[in-house]
Amino acid sequence: MLKEERQQTILKIVNEEHKVIASDLSKRLSVSEDTIRRDLKELDNQGLINRVHSGALRVGPPVMDFSIRQNISNEIKTNLAQKAMDFIKEGMVILIDGGTTNLQFIHQIPINFHATVITNSPPIAIALASHQNIEVIMIGGTLFKQSLVNLGIDTVEALNTMRADLYIMGIYNIDSQLGISVPSLSEALVKRKMTTISNEILGMVTADKLDTVSNQIVCPSNNLTYLITESVNKEVKNMYGQQGIHVID
Repeated sequence: MLKEERQQTILKIVNEEHKVIASDLSKRLSVSEDTIRRDLKELDNQGLINRVHSGALRVGPPVMDFSIRQNISNEIKTNLAQKAMDFIKEGMVILIDGGTTNLQFIHQIPINFHATVITNSPPIAIALASHQNIEVIMIGGTLFKQSLVNLGIDTVEALNTMRADLYIMGIYNIDSQLGISVPSLSEALVKRKMTTISNEILGMVTADKLDTVSNQIVCPSNNLTYLITESVNKEVKNMYGQQGIHVID
């Protein structure tokens, strides 16, 4: 098998199976592990996979501005948001950060719902302006324009005085072994702080984010209490369920 053909085969396997182990690929393709490692390095350099220790993960969705992401997979995001409604109750303190799926969740909340919402996301705060029975606590900081969330030391310090019943975490990437991750260090620090002040954590994840990784690790995936996602195969569901996460698909 020529190198180009072998690398295309590797890429196909990664995209279908989400992750691969170098030693397993070596046996499946009848080449040395050194050859597989070189292939994985080249594919990683081309941005086609994410090389990790002992193997590789598929590449997650591209990092795009909030305004662009708002117009992608809206029907799927709305479906996830509707499922998440089962986990909120009247009188709750809900912490919610940025993300277009999280914004869809806000749009599902009944207009007469009673709760307190803490957020560092201006779009989410604005979307709640018409909910007269929801107290909105807006956390300040430096606006990260790509994601439209406030970040920085001021954001983290404000969270020190707060406690939430439920944190609805916007998720860029999640892998059962490597954890939840984001491209930005400052966003990782804020999300990490949010996990420490919340009794339960819920993540709504489109299927293209499962088994992918970014540069900055927020926390282990089993920090999630609930993982709401699209219909996935039984193996993926069990992988997260075995970590004690309640998986809803």
